Amino acid sequence: MTLPLPFDPYNLLSDQECQERIRAARSKLGQEVVLLCHHYQRADVYQHADLTGDSLKLSRLAAQTDSPYIVFCGVHFMAEVADIMSKPGQTAILPDLAAGCSMADMANLAKVERCWRELGEVLDVENEFTPVTYINSAADLKAFCGEHGGIVCTSSNAGTIAKWAFEQRPKILFFPDQHLGRWTGHNMGIPLEDMLVWDPDREYGGLTPEQIRKAKILLWKGHCSVHQMFQKHHIDAFRAQHPDGIVIAHPECNFEVCAASDHVGSTELIVKTIKEAPAGTRWLVGTELNLVDRLAREVLPQDKIVQFMATTICMCSTMQRIDPQHLAWTLENLAAGQVVNPIAVPPHEAELARLALDRMLAIS
Repeated sequence: MTLPLPFDPYNLLSDQECQERIRAARSKLGQEVVLLCHHYQRADVYQHADLTGDSLKLSRLAAQTDSPYIVFCGVHFMAEVADIMSKPGQTAILPDLAAGCSMADMANLAKVERCWRELGEVLDVENEFTPVTYINSAADLKAFCGEHGGIVCTSSNAGTIAKWAFEQRPKILFFPDQHLGRWTGHNMGIPLEDMLVWDPDREYGGLTPEQIRKAKILLWKGHCSVHQMFQKHHIDAFRAQHPDGIVIAHPECNFEVCAASDHVGSTELIVKTIKEAPAGTRWLVGTELNLVDRLAREVLPQDKIVQFMATTICMCSTMQRIDPQHLAWTLENLAAGQVVNPIAVPPHEAELARLALDRMLAIS
């Protein structure tokens, strides 16, 4: 059952009180619960994680855990993936249902289905386009890809997935993040002019039939609000001050930032690259602030300096909603035998979405 958050009693708790109650509830629950945290999760919640990682790693981990309750400290689409990949009898839980993803919200099923219909008026869409959805999307879009011979990708495996997609059909419809799609295509040698943006609020995406026929990749007009804060002038200023510095960025950044960086990759790759780098190196990192701050503290003893790329504070505000108060409320209810905020994808939708996810996991 789902209970409303008793907002005032828990919100009045200090963070320290919450930490103590979280630890007590976890001790009572034991192996009944596993806590998954994305790299972007705030530090006061991340400290309680059993398992951490990026979206691909957490997708795999969600399928492997045996605990009856999977508490996902991330955002809504991540908890949906946990539910889809979990075993019968397991329940995925999101401590705050308001923890969403603005990028995921930029593509919904109605708009994607309209896009598919309009493409079908121009060419044989089922034989011309492979739909590829970034894992940062709702379960019904993953199901759409499953139904239409498509697949899911993450920032870790987008290149491998795109190669597979082109082996199925000559074109890709990529949603919802245009920047990951563009960078992936660029790395495959596809000219920028052959990757066109599909605007879902315009008829035929704002494109002519000739443009649609010519395009190799159609990029949904979507983006991550966090990664759009990073700009090339941030890199230019860093290089002017630190000529030996190294720049690493997430592929959700715009093309100019990715092109000006020394390394581009997923959060998992960013963490791995910097941790394995020689001592005494200095890094400029273009991804979410919680990850960058945590990484900077971890590598400082190795005389590595990690700097945040933007000049303004930039964090995933929706993931920030998972705070100690919500986590304490979730775990104390579980310890009392009550499940709050379960995430349950409808069975038919889950079956199709799992098809697209299984295709991804099989080849990545």
